Order: sequence, then structure tokens, then C-alpha cells
Amino acid sequence: MFVLEAKLRGSTKQFAVIDEMIRTAGFVRNSCIRHWMDNRGVGQYDLSALCAVLGKEYEWAKKLNSQARQASAERAWQSIKRFYDNCKNPAIKKKGYPRFKKSRSVEYKTTGYKLSEDRQSISFTDGFKAGSFRMIGAFDLNYYQPEQIKRVRIVHRADGYYAQFCIAIDRLEEVEPTEEVIALDVGLMHFYTDNRGNKVENPRHLRKSEKALKRLQKRVSRKVKGSNKRKIAINKLGRKHLKVSRQRKDFAVKLARCVVKSNDLVVFEKLMVRNMVKNCRLAKSISDAAWRQFFEWLEYYGQVFGKIVIAVPPQYTSQECSSCHRIVKKSLSERTHACECGCILDRDENASRNLLAKGLEYLSRGGHSRMNAQGHLNLCQISESLLDKFGG
Repeated sequence: MFVLEAKLRGSTKQFAVIDEMIRTAGFVRNSCIRHWMDNRGVGQYDLSALCAVLGKEYEWAKKLNSQARQASAERAWQSIKRFYDNCKNPAIKKKGYPRFKKSRSVEYKTTGYKLSEDRQSISFTDGFKAGSFRMIGAFDLNYYQPEQIKRVRIVHRADGYYAQFCIAIDRLEEVEPTEEVIALDVGLMHFYTDNRGNKVENPRHLRKSEKALKRLQKRVSRKVKGSNKRKIAINKLGRKHLKVSRQRKDFAVKLARCVVKSNDLVVFEKLMVRNMVKNCRLAKSISDAAWRQFFEWLEYYGQVFGKIVIAVPPQYTSQECSSCHRIVKKSLSERTHACECGCILDRDENASRNLLAKGLEYLSRGGHSRMNAQGHLNLCQISESLLDKFGG
């Protein structure tokens, strides 16, 4: 699947109708959660049947397209299924019991909306009659057929309303093999250090914006609750938070694409970030670094370019000597690895070399002997070439 996003342009009255649609979708989702809580043994099909019942019982809920109500029920079932899966996994302590949420989006499947001939406008045809909206940034929709669009989601953000189009197409890009390998050890002083000793600075987007965020938060607290000035102050605060999140995502996407495209093998740490943020002293810095988002984009671009991306356990990679494999214990404040064998390296560079050794060992065991899911590059041949060159 491939997602395209465009910003909607319309009148204030139209966006008020969009808000009603979003609230209705949230009502259906929360009603499904309540139905599951009150009735033991409720399954996915029972939640789907509840959508028709809600449409008959509430006239304003019937205005929402039937497939949009089904999509809200599916989202409710996803949270329930995640709870069941977490209960089966003893390693997860917090099971994530489904909660009622305030919805910020409404999702359509194949009906309930209509695109213009030039695909630069979208209109909604369900009972709410929101009208037609001009889309900014939807030029790429012309490259795809209407039947390839499987879902359309309307999202409300601090700076406006957006339409997201989920397109059924596999994204593939042919690139020449580079026969290069890289292992990444992420950190807080530097975003990552690779096995060659190269470092990428940690951008610290949240830290740089903290002063402005505190100032905007003070303005919100000084306004009278329920007043228009308070709503304006809240919107400005939300826009600032949105900018920080977009900066973080932009950095992760561009860096991940550059790393994967320039290397045939990428090895990174398989970190449990949600456990690491329990450290109250480092939680803000770890969240600001957004390692998990970076790892997800590494795996995504690995599929796009047909490269090998491996996550390996990080245990003892900082303590073990990459030269003689002797354990050299050190605290977090010690930034230099010094071993009796004479190996003196930066702590993170030593860890990245150990990660690379683990990744090559995984390849030697046939971890990527199968073909890529897209089938446009033979990962088995790439693995053999890398093992011959680097002696894995």
C-alpha cells in the first residue's frame, strides 16, 4: 500500500460538517468498544452488525456512509485484537486495555466520496452533504486509477484538514548494488555512530523548541476557559507541536533513505524503546530522538530498494571488545572503549562493529536466503556477495 496526502480547502461551514462526520465516526468506534465490554464473547462480525443497529437507532449516525461506519468498527476491533495479543505475550506487562477515544479522523472505503475528473477536488455523497473540497498537493493522484484507491481518510490536524488516499500499489525502486555494509549504534549524544566511526548529530527538535512551547503553554493557561482567545492559543500550541513532529519525521525519513540506498546491508539495534522511556531522567531525550520511527523507515526503505535490513539484539555490544571479544565493563559516562588487547575505540563505534558482526553471523545462517517479497532483487545473491567480501 502507498499513501498520498493532500490538504483540503473549503468554507468554515463545510469544515463544521466534517467535524460532525469525525464525531460520528468516533461515536461508532466507542460504541463498539462499549458493546464488547458489556457482552462476553463478542467478535469482529458482531461489531460489524452493530453498525447497522446504530444507524437505525440514531438518525444522525445513519447520515454517515455505511462503509465509513464499518471502518470505525474495524478500528475498534484492532484495539481489541491488540489487547488479546498482548495478553498472550508474557513479555508485555501493560496489556493495553481498549479505551474510549476522541476521534480525529473519519475513514471511507470505496463509497461515500467522489473525485472530480481532474482529481483535484473531492466531494462527499453521504447524508452529511459536506460538499466539494479543493485539494492542495493532489497532483500525484493522476498517476493512479480510481479503482486503485482503496480507502480515503479525512484527518483533522492543528493546521487544517487533510485527505489521505490509500493506494493499492507496491512501491519499487531499482538501484545498483553498492556492496557496502553499515551497522548503526544509536545514542543521545549522537543520533547514530556507524562501524566506520562516522557520526550523525542528534537534531534534538523538541529541546530546541522547548522555550517556545513553554511560552505558548503559559498563554493557554492565562486565558479564560471556553473563550475564543483560549481556543486560538490552544491552536497555536498545537501547531508548534505539529511542527516539531514533522521535523522529527522529515529527519528520520531522509536519513533512513540515504542510509539504505547507499548500503546493501544495514544492521541496527533491536531496542525496546517503550521500556527505555521508563527511565525518568532520559525519557524526554529518548522520545525526542525517535529511534523507533527511524528503525521503521529503515525497514520500509529496505523493502522499497530491495536491500537487507537486519535488527539484532544489542546485549553486550557496548561491553564486548570488537577485536578480541573480551568483556570490558564500563558505565554510561565512559565514552571510550579501552581493552587489554590494545584496542582503543569510541564506545559507540565499538558497539556498531559488534552489531555488524552479529548481522553477518545472521546472514551466514541463512537469515535472508529467501527472495524479497517484491521479487525484484535476489537477496540470496546479495547475501552471498557480502559474505564473500566481508568474511561473515
